[in-house]
Amino acid sequence: MKVFLALTALLATCLAQEPHPCRSPPLLTGELSVSTQNEKLWMFARYEYDALGQRIRIMEFGTYENKTFTFDALLHFRKGIMYEINRKNKTCKKSPLKTDFQPMSVPKDASLLGQAILGSSSAPGQGLLVNTWMGDLPKTGGKYLMTFTEFGCIPISTAYQTGKFGWSVTSFFNNVIGITDPGQLNPPSFCRPEEDTEFDPEEEPRDFLSLFRTAA
Repeated sequence: MKVFLALTALLATCLAQEPHPCRSPPLLTGELSVSTQNEKLWMFARYEYDALGQRIRIMEFGTYENKTFTFDALLHFRKGIMYEINRKNKTCKKSPLKTDFQPMSVPKDASLLGQAILGSSSAPGQGLLVNTWMGDLPKTGGKYLMTFTEFGCIPISTAYQTGKFGWSVTSFFNNVIGITDPGQLNPPSFCRPEEDTEFDPEEEPRDFLSLFRTAA
């Protein structure tokens, strides 16, 4: 009983403190799903996120306009390269990235919408304390909503207004702090390293943020 009262008091203290924007752990592995307001896109993906090396691996499948698709990409922001990987055919297409790496975080100018407990606060371990933030997207004129855990700054969900899809909502789950398979963050052997900087001269640079926000 004393332990329960102590935990309840601790939770009350945490709720009384004003949350602040935060940054997620630099190494994360997990899964996510994406759905859009106009119901044209649905996607499930596994991801590995390395803020230290500025690398992201995302392996996804889904449906777009009632057609299924798969997509496997490794993004090396320091090299400015996106590898589109097809393990079945052992092919690797390299495209230039034109965007800078942005850590997974709550923007410093985000406004706190509210704090809540997912699940229940009736007993310890039955709920998860989260913060929901909102802000503007100056480049598109839209808005965003994002929810992160109060402790650890682990992403729970994000929502972006897009002109193409309406609201695009991403839910994160099965998150693990750390990289469970470091090999996934390196190009496979059939992506020849000597060609790292060789692109099709007519290839347009890929803006990963626009790609990710329609799919994240």
